Amino acid sequence: MIDSKLFYLTIFALVCVSLCDELPVLGGPRELSGEDLDKAIGDLNVALAKLATGDGPSFKAGKVTKVTTQVVAGSLVTYTVELQSGDAVKQCTVKIWSQPWLKENGTNVKIQCDGDDNKVDTTY
Repeated sequence: MIDSKLFYLTIFALVCVSLCDELPVLGGPRELSGEDLDKAIGDLNVALAKLATGDGPSFKAGKVTKVTTQVVAGSLVTYTVELQSGDAVKQCTVKIWSQPWLKENGTNVKIQCDGDDNKVDTTY
């Protein structure tokens, strides 16, 4: 009797461990694909256009390598993307933190490019 309970408990534990690798961690980052990825890339282009209208740099998104989203007092979308500024193309990380319930300053954009000490950090 005890041996069969131990057997089933072991099988249950192995199934749980194998499922943990496939399920996202609650509150952790989740990689986007399909329509969610397309919407996120559209949001990136809107944020870059808004950044260019102010005192910020003028970037155009190129190849998007990876996009993740995470729920953190709003939503944090992190992009690994090639950004073009003039003739220069840089590999960058763009983070857009959105808190849509705020009427002012509800979106924060941070851009950090590889090999570049200058960081963009703006809120609108």
